[in-house]
Amino acid sequence: MIIDLRLNGIKHSIIESDKAIQINQILKQTDIDPKSILSYKLNHSLYVNDEYLLSHDNLVDCISWQHPEGLRIYQDSAIFIMSKALYTLLGNQHSLVVEHSVGDGVFCEVFNAQQFTEEDCARLSAEMRTIVEANMPIDRIEVKMDEAMDVFSQMGRKDVLKNLQYRYQKSVPIYRCGKYYDQFIRPLADKTGMIREFEIVYQAPGFILRFPSGKDFKVSRPFVLPKKIFALHQEHDKWLDILNVHTINDVNKLNDNYDISEFILVEEALHEKKIAEIAADIVKNREIRLILIAGPSSSGKTTFAKRLGVQLQASKAKPIVIGMDDYFIDREHTARKPNGDFDFESIYAMDLDYLNLQLSSLLKGEEIDLPVYDFTRGVRRNSNRMVRMRDDNVIVMEGIHGLNDLLTESIPANRKAKIYISALNQLNIDNHNRIPTTDCRLIRRIVRDHQYRGYSAQETIMRWVDVREGEEKNIFPYQENADYMFNSSLTYELGVLRKHAWKLLLKVPSTSSSYTEAQRLIRLLSHTNDIPDALVPYNSIIREFTNGSIFRY
Repeated sequence: MIIDLRLNGIKHSIIESDKAIQINQILKQTDIDPKSILSYKLNHSLYVNDEYLLSHDNLVDCISWQHPEGLRIYQDSAIFIMSKALYTLLGNQHSLVVEHSVGDGVFCEVFNAQQFTEEDCARLSAEMRTIVEANMPIDRIEVKMDEAMDVFSQMGRKDVLKNLQYRYQKSVPIYRCGKYYDQFIRPLADKTGMIREFEIVYQAPGFILRFPSGKDFKVSRPFVLPKKIFALHQEHDKWLDILNVHTINDVNKLNDNYDISEFILVEEALHEKKIAEIAADIVKNREIRLILIAGPSSSGKTTFAKRLGVQLQASKAKPIVIGMDDYFIDREHTARKPNGDFDFESIYAMDLDYLNLQLSSLLKGEEIDLPVYDFTRGVRRNSNRMVRMRDDNVIVMEGIHGLNDLLTESIPANRKAKIYISALNQLNIDNHNRIPTTDCRLIRRIVRDHQYRGYSAQETIMRWVDVREGEEKNIFPYQENADYMFNSSLTYELGVLRKHAWKLLLKVPSTSSSYTEAQRLIRLLSHTNDIPDALVPYNSIIREFTNGSIFRY
């Protein structure tokens, strides 16, 4: 028997055994510290604990917190422990909702109980520490559907029951820790003792569960609340309250009852209203002549910029659109990453001096020849497109560095309006299973990459880690610099994207390192019902990722 042992997806060693052997016994033959491993994955698909008995050839991947998958396992396990602790303190008379990410944690609220206070946060944190120190096993068990319904009915989990009643299967996997039960669509750690780093921070009207990060995997202190992003989340939460939609099941019911068309129109109207408000406010300030739009991958920046341009014209301003990518330095002068690839995402891949020179000339009323970048040859050349600003013109630039003041340091702050756009999803599967914003953006990108670039889902998933690293370095640190923020998420979008993404994800081979991620996204999408593309307005941000947009890209 041959065991292909890997650590976070990277080949570690080959172990041979002439008899069945447990994973924990295999690890004793290596330098892998079992205390750092959150879960073990067999052949890219099955998650097991360290007592699992191997009886034939297997690929065993040891997943630690240093891998994105391990980080998700850690965070979900911390949420599970928090939920168990709160259930111990309050019983089944409360309702805990894990709402959205904020900073290095997730914002949560407790309903059907007295107002949650700082003292309650301290009690919750202490109970979590007790559970962690007890190092209790977290068991994944398969139970019959009617048994699962009974369990969650006794626990007062109406949110889970609503979701389960639409699941047409004989059995369902749930997690058990002592006498506490919960359902998570992603894998959890094997024992509570693995989740030692966390912090509960009071933030009215709820609290934030913070997770460790960085090379030392510690919770950084002190906590700094990203106020603008948090306010944007809270604003969107009010939208969902108005629409009376908080879970995928709520959207599915609208779809089943043929009410989804009106819901889509209302959501799109809210988008258009927000864009119109931003445009009107910018035009009202006559000093602003440069609009900078930035956001992470697949946030819908291009469509937003085009819709903003329409609203600017409706407010009697004429936009001059300048492509940020046309100011790249020649490829031969571009710095490289440690792995040898060109670092196109660095702000220093831009010709900052030339960009600032041209912007300054435009704002002085001078005529300039806009450049165009030849991506095939990797050089910049003149486009012979001459432009000059008039009194009613405003410059619009969209790109990842728009919020970094270094990009346009020669332009006074009062002459610029910086807009941050991201798809900040707040739709949950149930109260404890949130759908991360990152997942929504990845699904968008999978669909768009195939539609417009011919990439497979496997290729997009493999590139996603590098994309995320670039965002963490070049975008997220500057998001609070924005003057305006726009949430491009649409509550109904997963139903539209499902049919496009599903068939692409199914093509990821089981031998691929992307297979686990593809299957995870399929499980997520399995909770939503298809929504026809025909119901999506032609100027919708979602059309940027599917097809049929009224805009040219």
